[in-house]
Amino acid sequence: MANKSAFRWKRKHLLALEDLTVDEIMHVLSQADAFKEVSTRSVKKVPALRGKVLVNCFFEDSTRTRTSFALAASRLSADVVDFSEKTSSTSKGETLIDTARNIEAMGVDIFVLRHPAAGAAETLSRHVKCSVVNAGDGAHEHPTQGLLDLYTMRERFGKVAGLKVAIVGDIVNSRVARSNIWALTKLGAEVILVGPPTLLPKTFEKLGVKVIHDFDSVIGQVDVINMLRVQFERIKSSQFPTVREFTRFFGLTAERFVRCKKDVFIMHPGPMNRGIEISSAIADGPQSGILTQVANGLAVRMAVLYLVTQAQ
Repeated sequence: MANKSAFRWKRKHLLALEDLTVDEIMHVLSQADAFKEVSTRSVKKVPALRGKVLVNCFFEDSTRTRTSFALAASRLSADVVDFSEKTSSTSKGETLIDTARNIEAMGVDIFVLRHPAAGAAETLSRHVKCSVVNAGDGAHEHPTQGLLDLYTMRERFGKVAGLKVAIVGDIVNSRVARSNIWALTKLGAEVILVGPPTLLPKTFEKLGVKVIHDFDSVIGQVDVINMLRVQFERIKSSQFPTVREFTRFFGLTAERFVRCKKDVFIMHPGPMNRGIEISSAIADGPQSGILTQVANGLAVRMAVLYLVTQAQ
């Protein structure tokens, strides 16, 4: 199942899309193409990582991402261990590094880390010999989500360059937004960030994107609308209007949807707050790619896990 292109992957870790070159991003997508058909087989396994051990280290709750990584590893024939912070020695005061080193000593090949602190995955990568894959670190990045979003857009439109993509909602607290920004701009898409000023400062313009505080002014111009979850657990009360006001000005409602392009593609990284950032009819409608994103996440994460082990 390995991709036979001339490009050689050299990264032992996947920490951030900011670090990746265009060639590296395209190589991941190409490798995901090679793995995608595995999920359509009657026996959904290949032996690419047989004998390898992956530990899912999640210091924040995440059913979708944790399950996706576990399934991706399983389909590559790796052994998977789930690590819960609530039942680990970190709850007794042990540091992340000490915990990781003790787990690594048992013969682990890959750490998949979700952590509330930005930079946690990079810090861990400097203290362990195995590969580290960032599954989301604070409000910094969520690189595999960015890659699967990119993969889904490319699959839908046949290209990424030239697409107009609106990322809407709680930008300042979103690691998904940052990974999408890096991936999309590197591949030539035009990125428009949309949200209230309290959740979308003008400083984001330094990343080569447009910052817009009026959703209605751009809604009929974009090819893709990626609605972000309102992260109530991260938002400070001073940053957020009422839920009703947010939905009125920044929600993807039925009234707003009729003014979109006829072939607009709707995305959401999940989990959704239905009726707040997006209406159920749109989320479940024919122009929604939300479940396709979930399915593509398996292929992309299989590709990432395979590639980082090849560089060990």
